[in-house]
Amino acid sequence: MPRLLIFLFMGLPLQALLAEEIIHQEPGTAQEIAAIVTAKQHPYLMLSNFQNRTEDLESLYKMSNNQPLWLGNANSEKNITDALNLLANAAVHGLNPKNYDAESLQQKLQTALKLKPDSYKELALYDTALSISLLRFLHDLHYGRVNPQGIKFNLKLREKKLIDLPLLIKDSLAKNDLTQLPLAVEPKLTQYQKLKQALANYRQLAASAPTFKFDFKTTLHPGESHPQIAELNRFLTLTGDLPENKTESKAEKSSLYTNAIAAGVKKFQQRHGLSADGHIGKTSVVALNIPLSYRVTQIELAMERLRWLPELNVGASIIVNIPAFQLWAFDTVDAINALDQADPNIINMRVVVGNALKTQTPVLMAEMHFIDFMPYWNVPYSIIKNEILPKLTQNRGYLDKENMEMVAVFRDGEKPTALNEETMNLLKEGKLRIRQRPGGKNALGKVKFIFPNKDDVYLHDTPSNALFSKSRRDFSHGCVRVANPQKLAEFALRNQDNWNAETIHVAMSTPKMQRVILKKPIPVLFFYTTAFFDHSDTLEFYTDIYGHDAVLLEALSKPDDLSDQSLFISTNSTPAPAPTAESTIK
Repeated sequence: MPRLLIFLFMGLPLQALLAEEIIHQEPGTAQEIAAIVTAKQHPYLMLSNFQNRTEDLESLYKMSNNQPLWLGNANSEKNITDALNLLANAAVHGLNPKNYDAESLQQKLQTALKLKPDSYKELALYDTALSISLLRFLHDLHYGRVNPQGIKFNLKLREKKLIDLPLLIKDSLAKNDLTQLPLAVEPKLTQYQKLKQALANYRQLAASAPTFKFDFKTTLHPGESHPQIAELNRFLTLTGDLPENKTESKAEKSSLYTNAIAAGVKKFQQRHGLSADGHIGKTSVVALNIPLSYRVTQIELAMERLRWLPELNVGASIIVNIPAFQLWAFDTVDAINALDQADPNIINMRVVVGNALKTQTPVLMAEMHFIDFMPYWNVPYSIIKNEILPKLTQNRGYLDKENMEMVAVFRDGEKPTALNEETMNLLKEGKLRIRQRPGGKNALGKVKFIFPNKDDVYLHDTPSNALFSKSRRDFSHGCVRVANPQKLAEFALRNQDNWNAETIHVAMSTPKMQRVILKKPIPVLFFYTTAFFDHSDTLEFYTDIYGHDAVLLEALSKPDDLSDQSLFISTNSTPAPAPTAESTIK
């Protein structure tokens, strides 16, 4: 207490005073452990600074009065070996064992076990090094290794800590059983568990399967020949796209591209987001020639992204996986796990997302609050400037042709402004706006699903239905166009009074705009993952259209401890926008 009073009145650094307190303690392991915790640096570890794990480390040793947790007891060798095995096998969970110093700690183990009781510093160093490494492993396994906000994944923060890592370690040590620790902290999502199983399978394939590279000259059709058909047959069997044939036949040695093999190619194409026509063209060859080791990486990145998700609420949800160009809507007690089940009530449809080069659809979590039937499209100024003004300069009748009008502000009942030289100049200066009236030409189609977010994106209908037939569908200005808006509206309004398929159809046929406020908001997740088990229990891989995999790989190449302050809602968090603003992007 006297030293704390000195701190208050003289302004001395608290950390310096705490360090002085440690110096004045009796010599012993407890003093050495306290000194390491205070220093927040550890010489045994590749990442020596453990500032972001200090709170957990301090809490862990406080439960043992700063006495060693691992060394100096009858179960030391067993418990340490179990802990080191967890760290060494981090790859099973899609993590990197090197980040947890498993090899160096294993090399120091026998020396540490032989330390004398008065080797205070050496005992403290090994004991705390193992504790920090285990805390890092469990933290990474539960929360992930990268802050999603830092790479523009606008996911919601967690509301509070629901897991006590120090207590889990202490209880496991008390039971002399550390093997169940990963199961206690890893995501419980069935999607995650299936990806973990797939990771083991693909890692084994990548290590043992012969290298396969299909030579491409012209598109190959069923009934034609190719010298690598036997290799293709074996590859598709390994990946599970063709059933395994126990007995070798002449057909397996043939160069003929048979209908049976084409069936396997179609399954492969479908799993990789391609047109499943059985024709082996350029895009199919690119997918076939991607090394299996890269598929391992895709699965690891998918598992990492699932760790970022906060606890998901039960009830209705809508999920868009951007690189899959797919939307799922479902009502379940188990949120994202619904996508792992062949449930006929799950709504699945194709979508069109933002253009990869110019207007990418953002990753986000929001809540749908209302639906506009027969909406106006409020044209963003960037589109006015880059697309509409050049056309309007050439053709003053362009607005009428496209069923558009100039207005001073975007609001109901606003009267249009006539086009002349004065208003044309005001439009160029951004002082007037353009909106498209409801109708057949409206870029938003007949319905718009609104979930306020900082990016002003939303789900909507479209008059350009031909784009849904393409395998790659990144054509929008950032919003997500849905293939079956009627079905999605029925899902969103299924528990809303006076709304059914018939009344929705009427609302989508009436020329006047109508807004419906949802009685209960629906969570919406725009996600991005290039490896994913769909609702048919099929592992699918998608092209990294936005380059997000490359960005995440770069972030993971620079290991660091994730700060808890970046994970949880605090007073410094920026609140989500209120559900009042009109969205403008399409």
